[in-house]
Amino acid sequence: MMHNMVYLIGRLTEDPQIKVYEDEKEKLTINLAVSRSFKNEDGIYETDYIRCILWNALATHTCEYCKKGDLVGIKGRIQTRSYEDEDKNIKYITEIIVDRISFLASASKNKEKDESSNLDSFIEEEVEEEAN
Repeated sequence: MMHNMVYLIGRLTEDPQIKVYEDEKEKLTINLAVSRSFKNEDGIYETDYIRCILWNALATHTCEYCKKGDLVGIKGRIQTRSYEDEDKNIKYITEIIVDRISFLASASKNKEKDESSNLDSFIEEEVEEEAN
């Protein structure tokens, strides 16, 4: 059986801004800064910037409660799409379609205290959900 599911924990790279379409669907595109768990040859932890898409209520709540620098956990699926640019080159985009988001810590609050308890809670919830 194949399974397309991803979990990420990272920080928002900018304040969320929602886009509302004519059919009243709401879309939010965020970029998550996710640190790698290992150091490169220079002894530095590199960061990946991952594009994530949220729709409707998830988009609205994220805009309402989050801002640049906030720590969030997401659960979603990987999606790849393509388009043709003005020079007729085909471009591919890989992004995460978010099914669930957890607001783990605000950038403006005491990071150490909030992050450790909320991060543990997010991981425990996801492990329990997978076991069921």
